[in-house]
Amino acid sequence: MVVIGGGTAGLVSAAGGASLGARVALVEQDRLGGECLNYGCVPTKALIRSAKVASLMRRASEFGIKPVPVEVDFGAMMSRMRTVVERAGEADSPERFRSLGVEVFLGEEARFVGPREVSVNGRRFRARSIILATGSHASMPPVDGLEETGYVDNVSVLELERMPRSVVIVGAGPIGSEYAQMLARLGCRVELICSKGGPLPAEEPEVVEALGGFLTADGVRLHRGYRAEEARRENGEKVVVARSKGGASVELRGEEILVAAGRAPTVESLGLENAGVEVGEQGLEVDERLRTTAENVYAAGDVTGVLRFTHAAEYQARIALQNALFPVKRKADYRFVPWTTFTDPEVARVGLTEKEARERHGHVEVFRQHFSDLDRAICDGEAKGFAKIVTGKGGRILGGHIIGPDAGNLIGELVLAMRKNITIGELSQTVHVYPTLSEVNKRVADDYYREKFFTRRNRKALSAFFRVRRLLSRR
Repeated sequence: MVVIGGGTAGLVSAAGGASLGARVALVEQDRLGGECLNYGCVPTKALIRSAKVASLMRRASEFGIKPVPVEVDFGAMMSRMRTVVERAGEADSPERFRSLGVEVFLGEEARFVGPREVSVNGRRFRARSIILATGSHASMPPVDGLEETGYVDNVSVLELERMPRSVVIVGAGPIGSEYAQMLARLGCRVELICSKGGPLPAEEPEVVEALGGFLTADGVRLHRGYRAEEARRENGEKVVVARSKGGASVELRGEEILVAAGRAPTVESLGLENAGVEVGEQGLEVDERLRTTAENVYAAGDVTGVLRFTHAAEYQARIALQNALFPVKRKADYRFVPWTTFTDPEVARVGLTEKEARERHGHVEVFRQHFSDLDRAICDGEAKGFAKIVTGKGGRILGGHIIGPDAGNLIGELVLAMRKNITIGELSQTVHVYPTLSEVNKRVADDYYREKFFTRRNRKALSAFFRVRRLLSRR
């Protein structure tokens, strides 16, 4: 088996294949670990943590501690980030994979020369199966003058030697929203262009609105419903002209422009036409078994364009590996794949939105719990946000949405409940430790019982029952 791409999907595929006894060649043109380790999940979470510390220092008086001036050492912060990346990447070293029996080709490009044949630096490999895991890269939006004006993306922003005093961010998805809050907390003036009306527009409208308020409180200036159309340099600054659908325009100025507006599959140099592998609008064309349009070629991770998350890449890789090596095929099922955006508070989701649930299932019921009513959140000074569970017939959980502290961890309980068909009623009966943030899920579920059983009709019936009991006890 040949695995092309050394990110999460590629590494899982290669290690799994070698462990199962297959001869595996792994080809990566850059560094093992891919986008997540080197430019995405790991470095950004390290920087987000530094920004959180700066934010807490400014809030010290809320906790009975005298505040101190916050001075960001950008160089030291970036150095810590690189140390974190290096440590997290120890498990992704070429030596480790070679010790597993994988033949690793680092700094090399792979190119199809036929449906089952790949060329790597002049050497040809004929494989029974091939897994494409080349990931994705930032795509430049159609903004006039952007190339000439200059900008950074999620890769080059990590190479900055000093923090810009001001930045215009194009794109308010997960990358744009995380960077907007992080940079604002570090003292940068941030202009965030939200072309679809708010940050994280794919989430529940009430989540979008709440997050917008939290970002604004941290100093981020939101420009809702505007789309970047032009860029230029003027008086030592970079200027982005953005327009709304109604024709209104704004000129946003910053020392730097950060583009976080889209991703594209990384497939340019693969010679896919030689293997009959077709590319769609979002990524490689794959079926439910992650097979491409070529019979023996499978794909996993960002290159498929389906749920561009590291954990989704790992999930896909396990399926692609099984299907590439064994005759019994397995289908991918994304219904229970969660995701989290690591703003503060975090935004986590699994399953359907309320609107999607109503469109697919008709009558649904929705239950909410605010962190402002949760004792642990109050103790921690993090009583922001809410949890929302969307249910269908019989209390079946169709979707879970959390914007609040540690939401990325809290969503796991709802994922398991959905996967194992645990109803919201059963979730309510599950004992949770007090005082913990996990109680938020139980509190939401408790609302289900309150609405179902503590109705006026039930109260009258119970009242009559207790009156009868009292009369009987007197006899």
